[in-house]
Amino acid sequence: MKLAQVFDPRNNALNAWRLILATGVILGHSWPLTGHNLPHVIDQLLDQFWVDGFFVISGYLITSSWIRNPRVREYLAARGLRILPGLWVCLLIIAFVIAPVGVAIQGGSAANLLMSAAPFEYVLNNAVLNFYYAGIAGTPRGIPWPGMWNGSLWTLIFEMLCYMAVVLAGLAGLLKRRWPIVVLFALAVAVSALISYPVLGTETTLQIIARFTVVFAAGAVLHQYQDLVPARWSLVALCGAIVIAAGLFVPNYRIVAAIPLAYAVVVSGALIKTARLRFRNDLSYGIYIYAWPMQQLLIICGLGFLHPTVLTIVAAIVTLPLAALSWFLVEKRAISLKSRLKPRPKPKIPAETLSVADRDPGTSAADHFAEQPPPPRAEQSLPRHRR
Repeated sequence: MKLAQVFDPRNNALNAWRLILATGVILGHSWPLTGHNLPHVIDQLLDQFWVDGFFVISGYLITSSWIRNPRVREYLAARGLRILPGLWVCLLIIAFVIAPVGVAIQGGSAANLLMSAAPFEYVLNNAVLNFYYAGIAGTPRGIPWPGMWNGSLWTLIFEMLCYMAVVLAGLAGLLKRRWPIVVLFALAVAVSALISYPVLGTETTLQIIARFTVVFAAGAVLHQYQDLVPARWSLVALCGAIVIAAGLFVPNYRIVAAIPLAYAVVVSGALIKTARLRFRNDLSYGIYIYAWPMQQLLIICGLGFLHPTVLTIVAAIVTLPLAALSWFLVEKRAISLKSRLKPRPKPKIPAETLSVADRDPGTSAADHFAEQPPPPRAEQSLPRHRR
């Protein structure tokens, strides 16, 4: 069977996969946050892979969303309601709860912090996606990764840029055909290959843009060819093996394994029909945006000595309640507002109650009677009026 045949928007495991990916992000961050350095080869699999997985799912689903409803206002509102309300509440909690608690634990004055402008500056800057405003009055201090309360948020601006790219491609008519997204993907891979060798230190902005363009476009390519792509577990296993091998042996695994990654994640999510993995509530975003500050707080509390895998488990446990509150009290309610943005259907008026001019608004009543068409033959059906 093909992917288009097995993928059911209401019966798939993609929410479960996103929860696993978000937990994987916690694992990837536990090493640097406790002062451990990972070789780049391992970093690709323990850190970058998880975020890339989010982007391939977004590429598939967001492309589908635009094609299903290509209205700019509704599309942008839906994307904003999914990302921004949860983010804004998270920023408030970091600035006015987590950061002051962390300062107090380290013997500082939480009151002085709260009475300063720093928490407000942090919230206002990050609320408009200025994620380079990472600390609050120099805090957190005295830990392996100082001056950054939430190192996960920076990827959101690139997610939003991908959303905007879908709008531009849709308005230009590029999503009505298959080949444009393939060309875009090939160009992104070529650019990523050229600027990624050798991989030295921290990624540059151009490398990051190329990285996320490649994986998001891979998900979009999968969507555009979903009626031709076979959905088989054997191919999922093969693609998974390609991803792991590329991560171990290729400095930038995406240039080889972006499409296999998209296939492995999306197709496996489509093939799984188990009710237990069909999560109707999506806690992954809350896990993603709250885990880093909670990890920092745990390290401030003296748990930095734990092995990163153990810290991952502890951080996941303390982050889960925040993620649940974020989903049920903020994100889910914000998403429900999308229905108010849809245009209300016009009430149907029986044809016999309409005047002649209403039935054919392009002509006047006099024109209509002056040029009456001949009556239809008995075997012909009357033409339908367009709504």
